Amino acid sequence: MSVRTPDRFNEDAATYAVKGADAPDLETGVAAIRNVVKTLPTRPGVYRMQDARGDVLYVGKARALKNRVTNYTQVARLSKRLQRMVAQTRSMTVVTTNSEAEALLLEAQLIKRYRPPYNVLLRDDKSFPFILIRADHDYPRVQLHRGARRAKGDYFGPFAGAGQVRKTLNALQKLFLLRSCTDGFFNTRDRPCLLYQIKRCSAPCVDRISAADYAELVADSKRFLAGKSTEVQAKLGAQMQDAAEKMDFELAAVLRDRLKALTFIQGTQAINAEGVGDADVFAMAEKEGQIGIQAFFIRGGQNWGHRAFFPAHVADVPQDEVFSQFLMQFYEEVPPARNVLIDRDLPECELLAEAMSERAGYKVALSVPQRSARRRLIEQAKRNAVEALDRRLAESTTQARLLREVAELFGLPDSPNRIEVYDNSHIQGTNALGAMIVAGPEGYRKGQYRKFNIKRAETAPGDDFAMMREVLTRRFKRAQDEDPDRDRGDWPDLVLVDGGRGQLSVALEVLEDLGIEDVTVVGIAKGPHHGREGREVFHLADGREFQLPVNSPVLFYLQRLRDEVHRFAIGAHREKRAKAMGASPLDEVPGIGPARKKALLMHFGTAKAVRSASLEDLQKAPGVSKGTAQQVYDFYHAR
Repeated sequence: MSVRTPDRFNEDAATYAVKGADAPDLETGVAAIRNVVKTLPTRPGVYRMQDARGDVLYVGKARALKNRVTNYTQVARLSKRLQRMVAQTRSMTVVTTNSEAEALLLEAQLIKRYRPPYNVLLRDDKSFPFILIRADHDYPRVQLHRGARRAKGDYFGPFAGAGQVRKTLNALQKLFLLRSCTDGFFNTRDRPCLLYQIKRCSAPCVDRISAADYAELVADSKRFLAGKSTEVQAKLGAQMQDAAEKMDFELAAVLRDRLKALTFIQGTQAINAEGVGDADVFAMAEKEGQIGIQAFFIRGGQNWGHRAFFPAHVADVPQDEVFSQFLMQFYEEVPPARNVLIDRDLPECELLAEAMSERAGYKVALSVPQRSARRRLIEQAKRNAVEALDRRLAESTTQARLLREVAELFGLPDSPNRIEVYDNSHIQGTNALGAMIVAGPEGYRKGQYRKFNIKRAETAPGDDFAMMREVLTRRFKRAQDEDPDRDRGDWPDLVLVDGGRGQLSVALEVLEDLGIEDVTVVGIAKGPHHGREGREVFHLADGREFQLPVNSPVLFYLQRLRDEVHRFAIGAHREKRAKAMGASPLDEVPGIGPARKKALLMHFGTAKAVRSASLEDLQKAPGVSKGTAQQVYDFYHAR
């Protein structure tokens, strides 16, 4: 059977399956793999191991597919972790590639897509921010950018976080007076805005600076971001001296302030990376079965921030393999620096560098520094990795203790691995939605938060009980359909509903109607004094209710969960309300796009006037064809 492969790899993928029992069984798993081995080539490629339902268990790459996959049939040589994986395997999908480097790239891409349970996973894979100086305007704008780099301009990054970007943008405004406003705002100005008054913008919108002088500021800012701050400093110093000699003291004072800002920024670098140029620095630490990896981002000798990562699924996996998998997943979307510095030799160092270079489109060197400033950077990253991992372990220990106390409080058989919290949000029944957040031993699982638009006809507007019924019914009905065996980790050990006895009763009725009897549900009510924190009342399924001491750590934890679902629900509601405010009745007319909708509104003034217009009047509207006019007329009148 052929399956679709990623566009960048044109080789065919083949899926091989074996008939057998669905339950995990080592002999059946080995038989499935042996069935695949018979037809495998000795070419490079990527293989996916799948269970009886077709879910991906593991993604691996190989220099010679036949040799690599054969290893899984030699059960005695496998670790317990791999033996469990083989026992679950019922089919494999194989993709051949032209080289091992291509296989390495495809492996990282598929791991990111499928997130298999037996692969090392980079948990924190959110996009990194960049600074973009746009090139699609006579007066380029400087801005923070995330996501695909489609806009025309120069990108500088990645930065470790948005805070580091805002700090640098603030510096750029002080130093180079570049505009940060949108094109729409720029085009409508007839006088300078406040940023000009506080010397954060040169006001090109009202011609307070010429295009040539502004272009020079843009060029200086690019030199600064490229690490040539010494050149910029010398240029500002010479301009200040020249202005002073010409007795233009006002200009000299402005240049002096900009020079001070540049000197201050240079002095606030927490990492001394002088002479390093562009480099990404990584160091790894291991303790108590967990791994932390510290990353520094150095561009042009400037520190653009650092971040700690804690890969998942690292138990019984060699550290070198964890590090290699991390690097390839990290650079799946982030462009690497030309120099990647690591704290240890990796067996596939040359292959990793080749794959990074192929993805980046330029040569990337992967090395272990032995001396000078680069070695000091590695040692600093190593120290930070150890400290970050220690903090992580301390936090997880506290979290584990809290979860044990939650289990004891609500009579759970074990510490909950997944807690789901539910709340509703609406204004007098309008734009109603339900919200679910998820928490566990590692904290909030924001990637699993869910919004539920209230859409059933039987749910009356503003009826909180009916809304809760709809949300929970849809959530658990889907769980029964998609994960009836509860082996994906998507079933909650504890459900918290925001509300008192009424909301709890609704939740229990929903679970009873669906035949679910083993999920613990608790209601959290605000108590007799709604304005007083710490007086929450907890309602249990057996009718009991109680309060916790106001200084109880478990109470604080449960309050944080309740506050988080409030925040998520209110934010989702505001977003939905904002979209509704911008909606038009013409949006309901099928086949009417933004251009025709705008043409109708410009001609008639309001949507109400469009609705009451005759067919002849609709046909007279500029840009509206006879067919479109008939479509609009029929929508409003042929009922």
